[in-house]
Amino acid sequence: MYNRDPIVLNRDCEAVLVPMADKVIIPKDTEVMIAQDLGGSYTVYVNGSLARIAGKDADALGLEPVEPPTLPEEASDEELEKLAWDQMRTCFDPEIPINIVDLGLVYECTISSLPDGQKQLDIKMTLTAPGCGMGGILVQDVKEKVEAIPAVEVANVELVFDPPWNQNMMSDAAKIQTGMY
Repeated sequence: MYNRDPIVLNRDCEAVLVPMADKVIIPKDTEVMIAQDLGGSYTVYVNGSLARIAGKDADALGLEPVEPPTLPEEASDEELEKLAWDQMRTCFDPEIPINIVDLGLVYECTISSLPDGQKQLDIKMTLTAPGCGMGGILVQDVKEKVEAIPAVEVANVELVFDPPWNQNMMSDAAKIQTGMY
């Protein structure tokens, strides 16, 4: 967890404006305040706007990046699938402090073996609203976090809108947290 004191960036840092998803560079020595630090990425207030800083850039905030996932060499597909779902639970919409799995945005995760023994994961996910500007960022976040698993060579993440998302797809915990129970 973080404190709510302003942080001065110690280097130039890539970020994505929320909710437009425009890529920007926040210059070194800019003061930011962390609004959300879930799943290894950071939503910050900067110059009156919200921006998302990827976990790989935690050092610009003076923070340590999240350690990559580990998986035993002889792990079963069931263990791999569990870890993939755990990794997806570290993906958060920058505006909603609930992971995308509990929000009900991930519909499917299937595993197939590649000729070299590595694995391919095919993931189908959606968004809370089709026009969400952060959709591409969330898809990329899922892809990167699942591909960080040692046995995974490629994660294909497909954005689908059928069936359309609705609040009944949320976990009970997410419904309680948002007051939508």
